[in-house]
Amino acid sequence: MQRILSLDFGTKRIGVAVSDALNITAQAIGTIERKGMKNDLKKIRDLAQEYSAARLIVGLPLNMDGGEGKSAKLAIDFVNELKKEINIPVEMIDERLTTAQGERIFLEADLSRGKRKKNLDKIAAQLILQNYLDLHVQKNKT
Repeated sequence: MQRILSLDFGTKRIGVAVSDALNITAQAIGTIERKGMKNDLKKIRDLAQEYSAARLIVGLPLNMDGGEGKSAKLAIDFVNELKKEINIPVEMIDERLTTAQGERIFLEADLSRGKRKKNLDKIAAQLILQNYLDLHVQKNKT
């Protein structure tokens, strides 16, 4: 089975996570500091190749009422550009509450505000991917 790469899109950073080879668990692997669309897309393409990713999951930051706000529109525009540059399927999934969930995990771990901010994007990407794996991949195995 091939791995799945996940992105938590942000205007300053993009959190990145990857599944294990069996697509059971998600691991946070880092963040991409945004330095322009061309650079961002190249880094994502390189990561997809490095991890032999067969699919790319990107969080869609919907409003709590399910509507698309400014952040969702920016993420959709980014994914449209990404689809032109990468030759694997790209899918967006609802990421509501993943950032709050990540923040709660850090608070429970008693991490400082600086460490929380530094690591939140990659943890959000990990949570997005784990939710996807739990809902889609594991369901299809039973």
